[in-house]
Amino acid sequence: MDCLAAVGLALILLATASGSAVAAETVDVKYRGPVDLDKFECTGELDSSVVKRVCYNAEHSYMLIRLKQTWYHYCELDQGTVSALLAAESKGRFYNASIKDAGTGGKFSCGDKAVPEL
Repeated sequence: MDCLAAVGLALILLATASGSAVAAETVDVKYRGPVDLDKFECTGELDSSVVKRVCYNAEHSYMLIRLKQTWYHYCELDQGTVSALLAAESKGRFYNASIKDAGTGGKFSCGDKAVPEL
C-alpha cells in the first residue's frame, strides 16, 4: 500500500472509530413525511422572509422547499422554474405567483402525481 492510500485509510478508520461519520440530513415534509436530502442539490439558508431553503432533484424534477419552518414538496417542476425562483428579487412573490398551487392551478402539486421514491 502506498503512503497516500495508507493515510486515506487511516483517516477513514479514525472518522469511523470516533463516531464522526457524516450523517445525511433528513427533513419532515408536510403531506409526505421524512425525506433524506442525500439525493438533492440544496441551497444554504436563503435571505428571504418566506423561502428559507430549496432542495431540488433534477433527475425526478422534484423540489422540496422550506417556507419559514415547514417543508413542502412539488412534483414535475422544471429546472428553469427552480433557477428563476432562486434568482428572483422576491423569492416569496415568485413562489406565490409561479409555484404555489393557487398560482399555477395545481400544476406542480404532488397530490395527483406519483411522488418520486428517492
